[in-house]
Amino acid sequence: MDLNLKNKVIIVTGGSKGIGLGITEALLKEGAIPAVISRNKESVTSLIQKVEENGGKIFSAIAELTDPEQCKNAVASVLSEFGRIDGVVNNAGVNDGVSLTDGNYEDLIASLHKNLVHYYLIVHHALPALKASKGAVVNIGSKTADTGQGGTSGYAASNGGRNALTREWAVELLPFSIRVNAVIVAECYTPLYDKWIKTFDNPKEKLNSITKNIPLENRMTTANEIANMVLILLSDKSSHTTGQLIYVDGGYTHLDRSL
Repeated sequence: MDLNLKNKVIIVTGGSKGIGLGITEALLKEGAIPAVISRNKESVTSLIQKVEENGGKIFSAIAELTDPEQCKNAVASVLSEFGRIDGVVNNAGVNDGVSLTDGNYEDLIASLHKNLVHYYLIVHHALPALKASKGAVVNIGSKTADTGQGGTSGYAASNGGRNALTREWAVELLPFSIRVNAVIVAECYTPLYDKWIKTFDNPKEKLNSITKNIPLENRMTTANEIANMVLILLSDKSSHTTGQLIYVDGGYTHLDRSL
């Protein structure tokens, strides 16, 4: 299906690894121009080399997204290069384990900056360009806002905030025909997830205990499955869809996990 994304400039935060990389690769297949904003220079350099070797077009900005000035400068660099922004995918973040029991004020605020504040800042700075293009915003969220997880207050609160901002922006941006939606992830096997699984004494047993509770096919969601939904929401194929939280999670969040 042609999603009419060819030559559209789409910002993807954290777009060089994990789910973000899956989104970037899907955009490239549609002929879009991903503008990857990431702090990971090594993964970005490797990605650019791979894309250019295959004749693709990609842009990158190295930025620490917890720094407001770097968020502003990253968006400005995209505008300087292309003069337009057609969409934003807010994806960067980390389940950092800031708990109620063991966390503290500084840890909590740092978690909010790593996982929520830059969602606001990137869209805030991109907004004039999004108004001009009648672009779209997709926020990547997590089941933790709905289900809780235990031991991750900062991340759970940030994801609740992501959901709320999705609905709030959808309302505020109605006059400009800017659509705002969220894709909510439950269990998606990324390099970061793999690293977490390997912290357990028996990683395979731990992984099996999780996948058996994913109702649809008892398997992890893939980054490609997340990316496919993101691209549909960015495209004019979902031209009358806004303010929605769409769960790409194999039924994990809402179906009876005893199934």
